[in-house]
This record gives sequence, C-alpha cells and structure tokens, in this order.
Amino acid sequence: MDIQFAQLIVNGIAVGSIIALAAVGLTLTYGILRLSNFAHGDFLTLGAYLTWQINTIGVNIWLSMLLATAGTVAAMLLSEKLLWSRMRSIRATSTTLIIISIGLALFLRNGIIFIWGGKNQNYDLPVTPALNISGLKVPQNQLLVFFLAVLAILAVHYLLQNTKIGKAMRAVADDLDLARVSGINVDRVILWTWLIAGTLTSLGGSMYGLITAVRPNMGWFLILPLFASVILGGIGNPYGAIAGAFIIGIAQEVSIPTLNQVLSFVHQLALDFGITHANQPVVLGLDYKQGVALLIMILVLLIRPKGIFKGTM
Repeated sequence: MDIQFAQLIVNGIAVGSIIALAAVGLTLTYGILRLSNFAHGDFLTLGAYLTWQINTIGVNIWLSMLLATAGTVAAMLLSEKLLWSRMRSIRATSTTLIIISIGLALFLRNGIIFIWGGKNQNYDLPVTPALNISGLKVPQNQLLVFFLAVLAILAVHYLLQNTKIGKAMRAVADDLDLARVSGINVDRVILWTWLIAGTLTSLGGSMYGLITAVRPNMGWFLILPLFASVILGGIGNPYGAIAGAFIIGIAQEVSIPTLNQVLSFVHQLALDFGITHANQPVVLGLDYKQGVALLIMILVLLIRPKGIFKGTM
C-alpha cells in the first residue's frame, strides 16, 4: 500500500474515533428521546473549551477532561430541564424540536465566542514527536485518541448490554409507551441518556483538541459528519453509528487527495491527446472534505434510507 495513502487512513481513523464518540451520543438522544439535536456539535465545542480553560490554569489534562465532562453534562441537563422536557410535555413536533436545537446551537456558539473569544486555542501540553511505525508518521496524540475512544466505546457497550439501566434504555428506544406501562422509570432513562451523551460528546471534544486547535466552530463543522455517521449506521443504533463514523472519517481524509490525483491524471491525459487549453489541473482544497460526508449521507438516503444496519439499539 502506498505510504501516503496509508498515512491518510491513519489520520481518518483518528478523526473517526472522535466522530464515533459524539455520534453515539447523538444517536442515543434520537433513539430514546426522538430528538435530532443540532446543538450536539456545539456541546462538543463546549467540552473542548472547558478542557482548555481548566488545563491552562495548571490542572492536569486528564483531570481537566473529567471536569469538562461534568460541566458539559450539567449544560445538557440544564437544556433538558429548560427546553426538552417542556417540549415533550406539550408533544412538540419534530420540526419544532429541530428549530429549537438550531437556536440552542447558535446560543452556545455565540456564548463561547462571548466568553472565550474567537481565536484558536491550544492545550498547555509539551510537543511530542510522532512515532515511526513501518514508515508511517503517527502522532502520539492520535494513538491516544484512538485508544481512549475504544475504551469509551467498550464501556458504553457493557453498560447497554449488561446493566439494568442499559436494558431499560433499549426498551425505551424500542417502544416508550410499552416501556412505561411495563414499569420502567422513563425519567431515569432520560437522565442516563443525557449523562452518557454528555460524557461521550465532551470527551470527543476534548480529544479533538488534542489533534487540532480548539476553536468556536469546531463542533459546527463536525455536525454534518455526525449526522452522516448516524444515518449511515442506522438511526438509533449506537454500534452502527460507530461503524459509520469510521467510514466517514476515513472517507473524508482519503477522498480529496485521491480525487486530486485522478484530476491530475485526467489533465495529463488531456495534454497527451493534444488538448492544449487544459493548462492547469483542477485542485480541490481540503474544505471539500465536508462535502464527502454530505455525499455519503445522500447516497445512503437514496439507496438504503434505514442505513446499513438496523436502526435500533
């Protein structure tokens, strides 16, 4: 395998790990609460900024992540108390919920800019050299992000499959009214849903800050890959969201350089055939990576609207 292509896959796995964490939280809130939360990416940003703020006052990065997680979960629970519980009580439509979540996203983003400003920020961490693994340059932070993501995903798997609250969450996701009639404490399930979603989302934001700068719009730029991952994996299916996240992450990193190589080849071929007006090859910038997630999402909706996997927990 070409070393450059392999390098792109490694980068994609690191990005996919972060998307996977946040996508699990997003798919849980939809599967259990029937809420398409467009503010999810901005809660991810909040987790990153809280981590940065706590870390830069001299607190260890790991403790900073834990404290940031507590702050992000508290913010999510506050939104549940002030917004979502009231919307459920009046049986608000899905359109209303989407509009409110977009408003909440704008509120969070502008609040972050108001408090911390619009500049890019970096954690107070020493620069670590990249590891050379079979010719691949792998930053230590990328490896760390991957292993932390795997541990978090395994913990979620254990909770969903082997604990009483996990089984209750799966029952509520299948049929809320039947679960309520069966004696399941739905309010407790909702609380745990926000706890898990907030924890994973905050950790995703904190770890994203390890491999890139912390900036106010970081979560907004991830919201499309997040929804694409959830749709690709099957809405409401956390395992599908994980698989979808890695597919989206790798596809985003690999797509643009590969397309540029194809366009360069086509340009050279045109010159060889005497097409003289083909002076400069078209070069796509990295900003087009977001379009890859959108394209994959559209194709999945057209070909298999329910996603690759069954859309349940």
